[in-house]
Amino acid sequence: MAAAREADAALAAGEEVGPLHGVPIAVKDLSATKGIRTTYGSLLYKDRVPDADEPAVERVRAAGAVIVGKTNTPEFGHRLITENRLGEPCRNPWDVSRTCGGSSGGSGAALAARLVPLATGSDAGGSIRVPASFCGVYGIKPTMGRVAADYRRPGGWRRLSQGGPMTNDVRDAALLLQAMAGRDARDALSLRETPPDFAAAVNAPDVRGLRIAFTEDVDGAAVDPQVRAAVRRAAGAFEAMGARVEEAAPAVETVKGMELLMTLLLADAAVELLPALNIGLGAQMSPTLVEWADEAQSWPLTRYVSALRDLEWRRSAVADLFDVYDLWLLPTMATTAFEVGTLPERVDGREIDPRWEFSPFCMHANLAGNPAASIPCGFSGDRLPIGLQLVGRLGDEATVLRASAAYEQAHPWAHARPEGF
Repeated sequence: MAAAREADAALAAGEEVGPLHGVPIAVKDLSATKGIRTTYGSLLYKDRVPDADEPAVERVRAAGAVIVGKTNTPEFGHRLITENRLGEPCRNPWDVSRTCGGSSGGSGAALAARLVPLATGSDAGGSIRVPASFCGVYGIKPTMGRVAADYRRPGGWRRLSQGGPMTNDVRDAALLLQAMAGRDARDALSLRETPPDFAAAVNAPDVRGLRIAFTEDVDGAAVDPQVRAAVRRAAGAFEAMGARVEEAAPAVETVKGMELLMTLLLADAAVELLPALNIGLGAQMSPTLVEWADEAQSWPLTRYVSALRDLEWRRSAVADLFDVYDLWLLPTMATTAFEVGTLPERVDGREIDPRWEFSPFCMHANLAGNPAASIPCGFSGDRLPIGLQLVGRLGDEATVLRASAAYEQAHPWAHARPEGF
């Protein structure tokens, strides 16, 4: 409230203000916030108050945004549901018996409940797009390195994670991404180029002439029929708007992709958590996180080296697709939000691995580093949101935003709200 009063006073005094001046924003609790408790979803940090902001937080403050609170996350962002040992699970405003997804689940829920117009997220394997899909909001994972982060923090997931905006409409996402993006010396992987004008990309959006590859599933992954139908309708909508839509996909295997993703993530977890585990703090951590670290420590070095080589070939396969197409359209999730405290064991009548096969599509953009957004594209019969995913070329968030805005203009979603919100 003090910051809001200061923002009012600055306007009244005619001072020069930033593009987000006075706008309320919520920050995912994996990002350090100066003077505001930052727990990383962990009992180990339940009372930590940082003395400095993470780079993207510095940028949104400099743009004038007012931080109204931190949003819930699983411990160190390690799961695609938002449950940790600090408190109750984070719930979905569309149905509070359901998960909001994760790991940026608190941001997705806060937006769907209209607590804030802007929120930040981070995404190492779908953690912006999963809650965006489950909560019926917009989220974009930028190109790897577009938004700088301090990867010395817990939950950095260094090779795969990228911070980005979550909002209720595309224009707000473009404005927030403009504020968040940019080089920072604390992040060796942050892009040195000046970010494009993302706000300009959503002015008078048009998809005529764009070439879009469309995939209902990747490598035969199970997909709920209602999700499949909604995403197919969205593909038809892009065609009706003048894009050239063709069924195509990169030559990637889903199961091998998940093995690759988990090898990289678990190895990272083992390195980060080993000091805490060595002094007996594992009992305070999420059991799944400790299992991850223990498993990774048993691997031979050759597994990690092989994973890095596989990563190069996978990135090449995705780049081959974008030699022909401007965008890749596919489902965000295989299903809609499921009940809190559970993981789905079947999708479309097929048994799945409950640990990850409810989200078989998001990892492709993380492994390749490409920008990818989840766009609300309808509801299931029990009124749960469904998201479609748009993946763009490396460095081309502008086309992802432009196409997202064109779809939103033709099929608006921001007016749809959960009952009671």
